[in-house]
Amino acid sequence: MKVLVINAGSSSLKYQLYDMTDETVLAKGLVERIGMDSSILTHKPTGKEEVTEVSEILEHTTAIRKVLEKLTDKEHGVLSSVDEIQAVGHRVVHGGETFKGSALVTPEVKAEIRRLFDLAPLHNPPAIMGINAAEVNMPAVPNVVAFDTAFHQTMEEKVYLYPIPKVLYKKHRIRRYGAHGTSHQYVSRVAAEFLNRPIEELKIITCHIGNGASLTAVKGGVSVDTSMGLTPLEGLMMGTRSGDLDPTVVTFVMNKEELSISEVNSMLNKHSGLLAISGSSSDMRDITDGWEAGKPNETLAFEMYEYRLRKYIGAYAAAMNGVDVIVFTAGVGENSAIVREKTCENLSYLGVELDKELNKVRSGEPRRISTPNSKVEVLVIPTNEELMIARDTLQIVQESK
Repeated sequence: MKVLVINAGSSSLKYQLYDMTDETVLAKGLVERIGMDSSILTHKPTGKEEVTEVSEILEHTTAIRKVLEKLTDKEHGVLSSVDEIQAVGHRVVHGGETFKGSALVTPEVKAEIRRLFDLAPLHNPPAIMGINAAEVNMPAVPNVVAFDTAFHQTMEEKVYLYPIPKVLYKKHRIRRYGAHGTSHQYVSRVAAEFLNRPIEELKIITCHIGNGASLTAVKGGVSVDTSMGLTPLEGLMMGTRSGDLDPTVVTFVMNKEELSISEVNSMLNKHSGLLAISGSSSDMRDITDGWEAGKPNETLAFEMYEYRLRKYIGAYAAAMNGVDVIVFTAGVGENSAIVREKTCENLSYLGVELDKELNKVRSGEPRRISTPNSKVEVLVIPTNEELMIARDTLQIVQESK
């Protein structure tokens, strides 16, 4: 079965086409600046040269039509016909409490995703646009949605509830939902396979750290705690997000600076984190360069980031009464040797011993970076959310027949 995986943003659309007989990627690409007359489609067929096309793409339906044209193009395509695509999988950020796993798209499922717009206003609306666009362009092809929140629906009530009046949970479902669930689930499974150990026996802390970042405590293969909350703002210090802070900061700043709700929301999501402390960049590569050069603001930003990351690892080791494996993944986790090194240096109380030479090796494959004597396995595993979505899509479509 050939499965097209789509990740729709408000003005962008990423895609990957899989042949699920051997899980190979046939092609992948990105449509940028949707809604403009100078939209850019970058298409990379496996084994062929990358091609770029600039044209007017005003909405997602046209974007997907353009993608399908590229996939079936005589020179740059990988399909003889669109009919070869037998299923489409979509990434959806928020599934609320309704979805504990991926689901076949129905009118009821789309209605529920729309109902959750308030919890993911930047992400769920574009997802619906992507689903509708796929249905218009491929009306006979089944669609499946995979939710970032679904993996965390195994958390216990004592973990996901906030200590606020319970009526707010009953009326508005205010609770911790988490995010990056597809990534956390994927790398925890790969970790168990890499170590050749049953995942049911392992206590794993997965560190998905990129511009957005979250940690998850995975015990016996299920999520028992995660750092993001009602929204992706809670938890770690991130590129432009504040992470944890005293809630009173919000009302205090709103009062003193006369900020509106939208303004303070923008401050915490888009103008905080590494960007706010460094005053220069939200990119860990720039922060690391500044830290190595001895720049005080970048040094402070780096130290705050590492400290909060390490603190959450310690908290999740306590939550699970131990840890067997620590996994680093995503942009920073996979590529920043210095973040991994400094974090692990201060986890010696857990028995973590890092092999500094292995840590410096760059590879696109899962690898161990801890020493043979380390009591905790430390791994770097490239995440692959698209493959997880493709696998779920294949399974659900086959089960629905």
